[in-house]
Amino acid sequence: MLKDKENKIVELSMSFAIRVVNLYKFLCDNKKEFVLSKQLLRCGTSIGANVNEAQHGQSIADFGMKMNISLKEANESKYWIELLYKTDYITESEYNSLNNDITEIKKILVAIVKTTFSKRDN
Repeated sequence: MLKDKENKIVELSMSFAIRVVNLYKFLCDNKKEFVLSKQLLRCGTSIGANVNEAQHGQSIADFGMKMNISLKEANESKYWIELLYKTDYITESEYNSLNNDITEIKKILVAIVKTTFSKRDN
């Protein structure tokens, strides 16, 4: 079952990273906002980078740590998305869409991290 979650998180994290890159370009070009959007760009694209790195982890512990880093980056992304919304850089519908995506990613990452560390500890 973990394999299914791993495959899904690879796809979702890439799709989310693409959305974040496009949002970054939009915010820079149209809203002239560079600071908050750069923060989201860094953590939003880092999720998938760490997920991909985890796929070739040296051990279960290494895999789990990379997935845990992805989870931390997802939590940070959620913060920046909310801040962009509350400061009127993104609309409510954009916020809801991005928030739904990051919430789904976080749920999957939590399940992977819990499963991985329970396997490691047994």
